[in-house]
Amino acid sequence: MGSKNLIKRTAVAALGIGVVAGLSLGVAPVANAAGENIVFIQGVKGDGFYITMDCGVRAEAKKLGAKVTTEGPAKFDATLQRPILEAVVAKKPDAILIAPNDVKAMQKPLEAAKKAGIEIVLVDTTVNNPKFAVSEISSNNLAGGEQAFKAVEQLVPGGGKVMAMGVRPGISTTDARDKGFSDAVKASGSKYTFVSQEYSENEPAIAAQKMTAALAKNPDIKAVFASNLFSAQGVATAIKQAGKEGKIVIIGFDAGPDQVKALKDGTVQALIAQQPYDIGVQGVQQAVAKLKGEPTEKKITTGFTILTKKNVDTKAGKAAQYRAKC
Repeated sequence: MGSKNLIKRTAVAALGIGVVAGLSLGVAPVANAAGENIVFIQGVKGDGFYITMDCGVRAEAKKLGAKVTTEGPAKFDATLQRPILEAVVAKKPDAILIAPNDVKAMQKPLEAAKKAGIEIVLVDTTVNNPKFAVSEISSNNLAGGEQAFKAVEQLVPGGGKVMAMGVRPGISTTDARDKGFSDAVKASGSKYTFVSQEYSENEPAIAAQKMTAALAKNPDIKAVFASNLFSAQGVATAIKQAGKEGKIVIIGFDAGPDQVKALKDGTVQALIAQQPYDIGVQGVQQAVAKLKGEPTEKKITTGFTILTKKNVDTKAGKAAQYRAKC
């Protein structure tokens, strides 16, 4: 009996020494395996979509006992996002949730983060080869573009010429929205004609210039799909300056406070609302599951709600709108 007790005491002591040694060597403590240290890098700060996603991230992190820090560039620009990512990697968090600002430019920096031992979850946007990621969680943006065309069909049942105002090539989400919209128009038959795909470079002034030029070529355009807020603002400005308010339908994307105000004011006639809160929740869930050694899902897609003046103030319509703060 005495010898067995001695063995037990020796084993416990050795275990204790191992734990202390592990800590001194920088081995992550068990608490971190539950996702204790997560950094969320937004696509851009101050945007209602990412604010709402951050609310979901924080709520789920609190529920699971994790700690979250949120970072983000002042503009949706990979040259601004990359140094933020590199600074975060240097701090060695357990996991990073990130909305990459460019499919190509953010590829290698994210691969480097993974090589540094950090788990990566891609939320909203992605990169060309996301094999390093624990999970990709986003709206089905191709379907979002298709939904935008369904809104056009509802609002312009007689058909006619339509166009799209995107952001810039190389952004996974808006590229998919633009493709989904143009493909849906082309597949609809001869009733609707897709005349132009333009890009705003995320600047309302450029969107206005491009829209003015498009109207000079096709003054009988009936509808425009604008794949983000700034594109919609510029398109609306050009349409107003051309004296065509009420004659051209604008379908916007997202449902932040500014977009909802534009809908209620009649600047845009419909919005395609995503589910950013849910994306944030599931992003944390996937990160924590990976850190705990539990099964994860490689790809998760979320849905949409079409908002118009008819349903924007209903219970479902209000639930679909993004937040200005948590």
